[in-house]
Parts: sequence; structure tokens; C-alpha cells
Amino acid sequence: MAGEIDIKGAKKRLTEKRRELEAILESSREFRKPVELDQSRVGRLSRMDALQDQAMALETKRRREIELRRIEAAFERVKSGDYGYCVTCGEEIQLKRLEFDPATPVCIDCAT
Repeated sequence: MAGEIDIKGAKKRLTEKRRELEAILESSREFRKPVELDQSRVGRLSRMDALQDQAMALETKRRREIELRRIEAAFERVKSGDYGYCVTCGEEIQLKRLEFDPATPVCIDCAT
């Protein structure tokens, strides 16, 4: 590798990203609640908007949970000593790629 991996810095960035995602998930909980379907209280268009908002919130939650799993997997690679190596081919991941996304599990060649 052209340079040495800053494991401490990577762990810090991973931890910050995890906290940020967890805070966003917590703050967006309200948008994922079931939509009230009582027509006497909420109009049809309002219900449709609420259902669409809920669907978007659930998809966003799903993507954030995937990102959290990627972060946890990166922490496991740090523990095992495999951090910085592609999980597909075993080659070293470029430092710039790790700096951009410390949770990335693959090198640029395997990503494409």
C-alpha cells in the first residue's frame, strides 16, 4: 500500500458515522408510524401523501440500516486485522478509497 492505514482514524470515522446514522434513525421514527386510514378524520389526498411519506421513510430506514451493517462489518475487519483488504480478492484497498468511505469492503476493481 502506498501509505499506512490510520486504524485509529478509521475507527473514529466509523464511530462518528454510526452515531450519526443512529441519531437520524431515531429522529425519523415519527415518519415511519402507521398511517391513519379513518376517512372521517383525514382526507383521501392527505392519506395518500402520508402513505407516500411513510414508504419513503421506510426505504430510507432500510438503507441506513444497511449502512450500519457495513460499519459493523468494518469494525469486525479491524478486530480481525483484515481492515484495508478487499473481502472479494484480498488485495489492498487504496487509502483514498478508505478515507472517502471507511466502511468500504472492496477495492475499486471488485466494486466495478
